[in-house]
Amino acid sequence: MKSSLLPERPLLISPTLASTIGLEEAVMLQVLAEFINSREKCHRSINRKLDWVELSDQDLQQAFPFWATVDIRRVQNSLQNLGLIIIEPNTDTAATQTRSSFYAIDEPSIEENSGARDSGQQHESDAHTQHSATVSTASGSASLIAPNWQPGQDWIRKCKQHAIPEPFIHAQVAEFVGYWRDRGQARFSWGNAFYKHVLKEWRNEQTRKGAFEMATEMSAQWRPSEDAIGILEISGINSSFIEDAIPEFVLYWRERGMVNGAWNTKFIEHIRRQWAKFSASFGYDDTPKAIPSDWQPSGDCFEILQLAEIDEKYARSRIPEFVMYWKDSQQVKSSWNTVFLQFIKQDWARQLKQVENADLSYAENQSLVGSSQQRIKERFQRIADRSWAE
Repeated sequence: MKSSLLPERPLLISPTLASTIGLEEAVMLQVLAEFINSREKCHRSINRKLDWVELSDQDLQQAFPFWATVDIRRVQNSLQNLGLIIIEPNTDTAATQTRSSFYAIDEPSIEENSGARDSGQQHESDAHTQHSATVSTASGSASLIAPNWQPGQDWIRKCKQHAIPEPFIHAQVAEFVGYWRDRGQARFSWGNAFYKHVLKEWRNEQTRKGAFEMATEMSAQWRPSEDAIGILEISGINSSFIEDAIPEFVLYWRERGMVNGAWNTKFIEHIRRQWAKFSASFGYDDTPKAIPSDWQPSGDCFEILQLAEIDEKYARSRIPEFVMYWKDSQQVKSSWNTVFLQFIKQDWARQLKQVENADLSYAENQSLVGSSQQRIKERFQRIADRSWAE
C-alpha cells in the first residue's frame, strides 16, 4: 500500500533479535547486513572468511538520519562489545576529510559454510543441526543452542583475559547448554552469552572464597565495631541495651563454634530483633513528657488492678484527681501508666486500713456497752435480794 507517510522503503528487523541484543543494535545490524549484500565486497587480511564492506561517515549518517553522530558511535561500540561486528579503520583516507572504515558481521558467510560442507570438513550430523537451528545472518537472525555446542577459542581467550582459569571455563559449558536448551530461547550470539555467564559465575566464586577467607570464630574478647554501634544508636536503640546484649551474643556463638565473616552484621540484626521485641512487650518509651489534660490509663492498667483485686470503678473515680495533681506539679514522667498504678495501689491500701480501723472501734464500743449493761443488771439483782431477811 502506497502512502505519503511511507515515502521510502521501511526498515525490517527481527523481533527475536531486537529482544536479544536491543532495538538500536538490531536496527544497525540489519542495515549493515543490507550494505554487505548490496555493495561490492572487500577482502581484508585480518579475516578472509568474512564479508567486508567499506562505509564512510556520510554513508552511515544517510542510513541513520534519526541518530546523531555520537549515537551512531555508541551503537557501534555496543555491537563490537557484543562481538557481533568487526570494524577496521581505513588508513588510506586518514589524511582526507572523508573518513571511512571497513565493516564485517562476525560470522562466516553462507557461501563459506556451504563450501566447507561440500569439502567434507564438517560432519553431516553437525551440519544438519546447525541448518535446522539457525537462520540467515543477513536477515539478522537468532538460533537455538545445539546440544553439542562448545565456545569458540576467541571467547575462551576473552574469558582468560579476566584471569579466569581455563578448566573453570570448560566446567561451565554443560550447565550453560542444559539451561538454555531447557528454556528453548534463541540468541544471535551464544558465545557472547556464554562469556557473560562465565564472568558472572567467576565473580560469584570469588565472592564466596573472599567471604570464607574472612570468616573467623567468635572470640571471648569480641566487641562490635564503632560503626556498628553508631548504626544502632542512630536507629534510636538505647546504648545501655546494646552493651548489655554483647556478653549474651558472644556466649551464644562461642558455644556453637561457628565461623563467620560478618559478625558486626549479625550483631546489628540480633540487636534490632531484640529491641523490637522489647519495645513491643513493654510499650517502651523513655521520652519524659507532661501529662495531657485528657489522659486516660491504658487497658493494661485495669487488667493489672483487677489481678490485685482493686475495684475498677474506684480506680476510674480517682483519675480526675490524679490528672489535676500532676498537671499542677508540672512534672514530666516517662510512663504515666506506671505512676497511676502506684498511686491507685497506695490509695487502695490506705482506704482498706481506714475501714479496718473503723470496724475495730465499733467492736470496742459494742463491747463496752455490753459490759455496762451487765454491771447494772448485777447491781439491781443485789438490791432486790431479800434472802437475808428470810
